[in-house]
Amino acid sequence: MSDTVRNNAPGVPKAWPFEEAKKVAQRLAASGKDHALFETGYGPSGLPHIGTFGEVARTSWVRHAFTEITGLPSKLLAFSDDMDGLRKVPDNVPNRELLAAHLGRPLTQIPDPFGTHDSFGAHNNARLRAFLDSFGFEYEFASSTDYYTTGRFDAGLVRVLECYDAVMAATLPTLRSERAATYSPILPIHPHTGIVMQVPMERIDAAAATVTWTDPDSGERFETSVKGGACKLQWKADWAMRWYALSVDYEMSGKDLIDSVKLSTKICRILGGKPPEGMTYELFLDQDGQKISKSKGNGLSVDQWLTYAPPVSLSQFMYNQPQRAKRLFFDVIPRAVDEYVGNLDKLRSQPAEEQPANPAWHIHGGTVPNHAGSPISFGMLLNLASVVNAEEPGILWGFIRRYVPGASAETEPLLARLADHAVAYYRDFVRPEKRYREPEAMERAALEDLAAALGTLPTDASAEDIQAVVFEVGKRHPFADLRSFFGCLYQVLLGQQEGPRFGGFVALYGIPETIALIRTALARHADAA
Repeated sequence: MSDTVRNNAPGVPKAWPFEEAKKVAQRLAASGKDHALFETGYGPSGLPHIGTFGEVARTSWVRHAFTEITGLPSKLLAFSDDMDGLRKVPDNVPNRELLAAHLGRPLTQIPDPFGTHDSFGAHNNARLRAFLDSFGFEYEFASSTDYYTTGRFDAGLVRVLECYDAVMAATLPTLRSERAATYSPILPIHPHTGIVMQVPMERIDAAAATVTWTDPDSGERFETSVKGGACKLQWKADWAMRWYALSVDYEMSGKDLIDSVKLSTKICRILGGKPPEGMTYELFLDQDGQKISKSKGNGLSVDQWLTYAPPVSLSQFMYNQPQRAKRLFFDVIPRAVDEYVGNLDKLRSQPAEEQPANPAWHIHGGTVPNHAGSPISFGMLLNLASVVNAEEPGILWGFIRRYVPGASAETEPLLARLADHAVAYYRDFVRPEKRYREPEAMERAALEDLAAALGTLPTDASAEDIQAVVFEVGKRHPFADLRSFFGCLYQVLLGQQEGPRFGGFVALYGIPETIALIRTALARHADAA
C-alpha cells in the first residue's frame, strides 16, 4: 500500500472531511503528484458573504484532513474571477453613475467607486482578503487578471483553440437556441473600448494563437491574440481551463452549479486534463424553507451572525451535514452555539485517537484549545436574560457567579462572550416575541405545587436534585405527558414556546427567585381574570 494512501489504514476517523480527503489522497497516489492543490473561486462583483465563509471553511477542513492522512504538502488557492466584465451596477456602492459608464469592462479596469483602490476589482479583492484573514484562513490569493495578463494561462488558452470544435460541441447543447447562435468560449477584450466582447469567432488559428471577430456596432474586424490578457474565457470554459492549467485536485461547489460542474468537467477532459475531486454541498434556506437569494435579501449575513454569536458557532453550523439543506436564519444560532460548546467540552476529555471525529477538532485545526468551554449553555443564558429582562451583560453576572463561584471574564472568556451575545439576541429576537399565556385550572394547581415543592429544597440544591423535584410535580398532575408540563412552564413563566432544562435554569436563576417568578405569573393571570 502506498504511503500516500495512509487513509485506508484502520482507525481513520469517520468524519466527512476525511472522506473527502481520502479521494484527494487516492488521486495523488494514482497520478504520482507529491502535493495537492485545493481551490475556491469567487466572483468579485459583490462583497464576500456567508456562503464564501462556508466554502472556504469546508475546503480548509478537507485540506487539513488530507495533511493528517498523507503528510503531503498542499495549498488552498482563493481564485478571484476579477477579469469578468461588469454586467450591472450593484445597488450597495457609492458613485453608481461612475460604474454605469464602464459596464462590460473587466472589474480590474473599472474605477473604484469607493475611491480607495486602483480599480473596483482591486477594492473587492481587498475586501475578500480582509474577510478571509479575519477568520485566520490559510490560503494563497489569485487574481484572474494577473494570471491572464502575465501569461500563466497562455498554454491553456492555446489548448482551448486546439480543441475549439470539441469544446463548442460540448457546450452548444446546453444553451438556448438564440444564445447558441452567437456563442463562443473565447471573449476578446476590445482593443479600443476595453469591453469584454461576447461575439462569435470567425476564424480560429491555434498555430498563431489568434481569433478573428467583428465588432457588431462598428463593423470593424479584428484579429486578437489569446495570450497576455487580450482575451478571456466564458466562465464555464474558464473554470475547466483553470483546472487543466493549474492541475487543481479539489474544488467543492453548491448544488446550483451541478450542471456547470458537469460541463466544465467535460471540457477539462477535452483539453486533456483530469477534473478535480469535489463535493456538492446543499444550499441554504430561509425561515420559510425557501432558497436564499441575495437579491431578495432573505438570508443571514456573516456580520449579523457575529452580532449574536462567536465565529466558532458559525463554523459549527457550516460543519454539520454540508450535503443537507439547512435553514439559515436567526433561530438556528443558539443551537449552533451550544453544539459547539458541547463538542468543545467533549474534545477536551476525549482520547487523542477519538478527537478527529469531533467537529471542534476540525474547527480548531486539529488542536485542543487552551481555553475552556462554557459552564453555562447559551440557551440557558438566553432564558436568564429573558427572565431578568437584561439590558446589559452585567445584569447576568450576579446569577452567573452564584452558579459558578469566582467566574469572571478573565477566567471564563467564552462564557463572557456568550453573555454579551445573549443580551443582544434577547433584545432583538426574544423580547419582541414574548407571549405569556394564562394557565388552565389544572396547570395553576401544578404551578402552585411546584412553588411549594421548590420551597422544601435548600437554596444551594443541585440542578439534578431540582430537576428530580420538577419531574415529580409534573407526574402528580394530569398532564398528557411531561412534555406538556414543561410546555406549560415555558409558556406561562417565560413567555416562549421552548426553554432550557428546567432544573438547570432554576439552579442558575435561584430557587427563591424561581418561586417568586411562579407567584408573579399566577398573580398576573389572576389579576387579568
